[in-house]
Amino acid sequence: MAATQPRGDRDTLPTRMQPRSRYNRPVRLLLQQRPDGREAPRFVQLMLQPDLLGGWTLVRETGQIGGRSTVRREVFLDHDGALKALEQARDQQLKRGFQLMFSQGAEAPR
Repeated sequence: MAATQPRGDRDTLPTRMQPRSRYNRPVRLLLQQRPDGREAPRFVQLMLQPDLLGGWTLVRETGQIGGRSTVRREVFLDHDGALKALEQARDQQLKRGFQLMFSQGAEAPR
């Protein structure tokens, strides 16, 4: 009986070290208000990042470009819950007049 050979890297890596699917990777969105000429535009940056314990962190940074900003973090146990919170935050900012300027690791906004 012949020994079976691994079929590639995915078979030899432990589960926690296997590459993430495209839906389970970090996400970064940058939204900005249109400048009105009087003051610097405001921005909102939303980042979804995995933590060391298998959960996900939603980081919200808001402020004025060139000025101070505020950072808030919210921890989620699963990716789906964190992604839903990110989408709700994004939709809320789009309703307030912000425009999506940059997106990384995410599909186009719906």
